[in-house]
Amino acid sequence: MPLASTRRTGLVDQVISQLRTQIDSGEWTVGDRIPTETELSEQLEVGRNTVREAVRALAHAGLLEIRQGAGTFVRASSELGGALRRRLERSRLLENLEVRRALELEAARLAALRHTEDDIAEIEAALAQRDTAWAQRDMAAFVEADFSFHRAVVKATHNSLLIELYDDIAQVVYDSIAHTAYGEPDQEEGMNHANLSRAIRDGDPDRALREAACYIDDLLTQAKE
Repeated sequence: MPLASTRRTGLVDQVISQLRTQIDSGEWTVGDRIPTETELSEQLEVGRNTVREAVRALAHAGLLEIRQGAGTFVRASSELGGALRRRLERSRLLENLEVRRALELEAARLAALRHTEDDIAEIEAALAQRDTAWAQRDMAAFVEADFSFHRAVVKATHNSLLIELYDDIAQVVYDSIAHTAYGEPDQEEGMNHANLSRAIRDGDPDRALREAACYIDDLLTQAKE
């Protein structure tokens, strides 16, 4: 969606509205780097100070994140998501895992009921990358692939609100995966996810829920120790 130029009244509010539209429409998704201040200024036909003030307002609301030297990134898709993410980032690992459990168990159940062949292909591709990284003990690649696997399962629910909530806490999920991945290697780690993938592919919601509970409850037990 191209950005439209603004009129000269209420410039900051208009720029805020334009940037929100980019996020709401999905043109800019969570994790995306938005155009630079100069680029936005040219596209919107306003001064850089106006753009800067609008970006700061959205950063304060939790939708954007300004990273010095790196740019500005989409942090959440809504104020609710931004507030939720800020709250989770202040939480302990145990609390974060409990939130993951609530979302991922229902995601597994719904994915088994609603998945398409494309969803299964994406889930299995992420699982294969995950298994390869685990076998090679490439923990950085493993964390990336593990997150991609869980995100693919959530996408297979075709529940737009659940997907949006998961995206809003994506960094927290990613961090919790990284935290547990760099601990002592667990030889059974890969099995739970393979079983979950099969349960979803077989269209068995009860088994998918049990398999999701198995891996997340193991993580919860480790977090309590």
